Amino acid sequence: MREHRFSIELPHSAPRLWALFERYDLWKEFAPSVLDVVIVHPGNDLGDGLLRKITYPLPLGHRGESYELVTNVEANVGYDYLVLRSGLSGSIRLTPIAPNRTRLDFHDRFHISRVWLRPLEGTIYRFINNKNEQSMQGASTWLDAHPDFHPELIEPAG
Repeated sequence: MREHRFSIELPHSAPRLWALFERYDLWKEFAPSVLDVVIVHPGNDLGDGLLRKITYPLPLGHRGESYELVTNVEANVGYDYLVLRSGLSGSIRLTPIAPNRTRLDFHDRFHISRVWLRPLEGTIYRFINNKNEQSMQGASTWLDAHPDFHPELIEPAG
């Protein structure tokens, strides 16, 4: 089993980041780890129980698909997810640290159950981790380039 933790401070409010993360139709614009997202089941009003199908890039030009169940949703704070069939699981947490300044913590656990793929586990996991980190940074870059996206969630300084 492999584990990955990633933290980054982003120059945006937690509610504005959350609003972007809730817009699955925009993920392909900022997340190099996402080729497509389809909402299979929306879950409840908060998105708890949401089931999403994500198509993502793999090394050597391959594609992968995962069905991710989203649970423990706390609006503007975070959620947990479980990739069905593979057992990969993780969480995203947003912690406000100042006006328009949020620490994003990303944590996941990964284990390849198919014996024939285990020799590639490290390579695949490093590739996925890199893409996930680029996606978190991409969200911030996307928000910088789109000041019109939920400007009411930009917090007043001071």
